[in-house]
Amino acid sequence: MSTEPIMRVERLSIGHGKRALLQDISFDLNPGELSAMIGVNGIGKSTLLKSLAGLLPALAGEVRIQGDPLAAMSSTPRSRMVSIVLTGRPQTGMLDVETLVSLGRQPWTNRWGSLSVADRGHVERALQLAGAEHLRGKSLGTCSDGECQKVLIARALAQSTPVMLLDEPTAFLDLPNRVSTVRMLRRIAVEERKAVLFSTHDIQLA
Repeated sequence: MSTEPIMRVERLSIGHGKRALLQDISFDLNPGELSAMIGVNGIGKSTLLKSLAGLLPALAGEVRIQGDPLAAMSSTPRSRMVSIVLTGRPQTGMLDVETLVSLGRQPWTNRWGSLSVADRGHVERALQLAGAEHLRGKSLGTCSDGECQKVLIARALAQSTPVMLLDEPTAFLDLPNRVSTVRMLRRIAVEERKAVLFSTHDIQLA
């Protein structure tokens, strides 16, 4: 198995405008590993994750994915390499779970967004890995917080990226669901050979 990092972060500084929140950050994310980023609220965890996903520009330093600089990637290649699950419940109206998870295939579909047989296979696999098969026909608005988190993880899995980033994925869950979510993420990292990074302020859980 390859031991080369999927993502390499070198002397990264992140923030908003010219105001730095975190500076001179360096680390690697490796295939088959689940990593936890621990910090108090407001320290910059969400900003760092968005910067690693290319949603916010870095103030300094560099992020490389499989050797290629993230900043040089256009949106489609970048979204084929990194998926991100942000905090909170998305506003999806009455969209059903299977349709929402299918949106994770958008970086891989044609210009009309048509799903191929292979795309549908990725969606099915994502639902299975996230333990969300039984939710496929439900509206996201009727899902509990724990169910919603499974669905959002399934959407990220359907994106088929080597790197998965999650912002406080256990924030609104009770203890049993927090534990099962982290165990699920660890299983995904190991079995799917993904680099998975999640943020939390819960030291005991991490």
